Amino acid sequence: MGVRDLGLPERLTPDPGLPDRVTIWEVGPRDGLQNESATVPVEVKLEFLDRLASAGLTTLETTSFVHPKWVPQLADAEDLLATLTRRDGVRYPVLVPNARGLDRAVDAGVTDIAVFASATESFARKNLNSTFDDQFAMFDPVVTRARDEGMAVRGYLSMCFGDPWEGAVAPDQVVAAGKRLLDAGCWQLSLGDTIGVATPGQVDRLVDAFAAEGVDVGALAVHFHDTYGQALSNTLAALRRGITTVDSSAGGLGGCPYAESATGNLATEDLVWMLDGLGIAHGADLDALVDTSVWMAGRLGKPSPSRVVAALSG
Repeated sequence: MGVRDLGLPERLTPDPGLPDRVTIWEVGPRDGLQNESATVPVEVKLEFLDRLASAGLTTLETTSFVHPKWVPQLADAEDLLATLTRRDGVRYPVLVPNARGLDRAVDAGVTDIAVFASATESFARKNLNSTFDDQFAMFDPVVTRARDEGMAVRGYLSMCFGDPWEGAVAPDQVVAAGKRLLDAGCWQLSLGDTIGVATPGQVDRLVDAFAAEGVDVGALAVHFHDTYGQALSNTLAALRRGITTVDSSAGGLGGCPYAESATGNLATEDLVWMLDGLGIAHGADLDALVDTSVWMAGRLGKPSPSRVVAALSG
C-alpha cells in the first residue's frame, strides 16, 4: 500500500508554531554507509544517490575525504565523485577533516564541504586524534582556504548532548565550541546528538543557550541519532524553536565508527511522515524514498530500521 492510500488529508494537522518548510539534509550516502561492515560498491552508491535525487531530495551528503585507513568504506571517494552525474538544483557536499582532505576535495571539483569538530575533549581525541583546542587550530585554515576557493563550508559539532566518556555535556560548552566554527566562517552549524541520548527539554535548553550568545537560530541545524527512540521528538522540539534544516538518513542507516553506542540516524522516511502530517513542505516523495531504502536494504542484506519503511513495505 502506498502512502497516497493512507488518508493524508485526514491526518494533516498544520501547526502555526512550526516552519512552513524544512530542508532535509540527507546524510545516508556518507554517514549512513560509513558504519557498514562491508564496503558498498561504487556503482551501488551511484544508484543510491540517483534514486535519492529522483525522490526529490536536494542536499545529498555524498562521501568523505577522511583517510581510508580510518573509514575504509569511503575509500572510493575520488572514483565516486569522478563518475557521479550531478543534477541541477542538487547539492553534493562532502566531509573534509583536514588540509589534505581539502586538497582532495579541490581536485575533485567539490563546491560544498563540511568540517567536523567535537564539543568534548574525549571525542576530539577519539575521533580526530586531537585536543579540544587543537581541533579548531586545524580547521581554521581549512575553512579559510575553502571559502577562498569559493566553497560553502558547513560545520558539524559532535557530542552536543552527551558523551560516552564524559557523560552529560553542558550547553555553554557546546555553544563555545559551536561559535568557534561559526566564527571561523561556517555558514551553518549542525548540532549532533552522536549517541542519541537527548530529550526535547535538552534541545530547548541548547537552543536557548545559543540564542543567549547572539547566535541566529537560522544558522543552526540538527542531527539526531535514534538510540533511545527520541530522534523524532527531538526534531519536533527543534522545529518549534525555529530550526529549519534537519539531517536524516534514508532508511535510518548510520552510526559512528568512533562511538560504539551510536545507532542509526533519524530515518528520512520517518521524518517525512511527520512533516507531511504537520503540513510542512520538504519536496521529497515518500513512496520513492521507501522504495529506495528497501532497495538499499537488499544490497546490504539486512532490513531497514525505519519504522515507516517497515510499515509501508510490509
